[in-house]
Amino acid sequence: MANSKSAEKRIRVAEQKRLRNRPYRTEARTYVKKAELAIRAGDADAAATAVGDAISTLDRVANRGVIHANNAARRKSRLMKKYNAMGSEA
Repeated sequence: MANSKSAEKRIRVAEQKRLRNRPYRTEARTYVKKAELAIRAGDADAAATAVGDAISTLDRVANRGVIHANNAARRKSRLMKKYNAMGSEA
């Protein structure tokens, strides 16, 4: 456990931030999952909408500082790679 007052405060602050950020992180994961499911289903219109929503959510979460900007960029890149592969298969 913490050995100083400042360490105890850091523990409290970190927990508050974790609880505040959790809904945003969950929302981002949900939108990415929906987009991946739409891509696997092969519905181009639904996939385009879902991918757009997922990218928007990832940008918003990264802008808030919940996830790192590079983390959001990596997830968007992987999602677009899957989406573009779906287009070439059809």
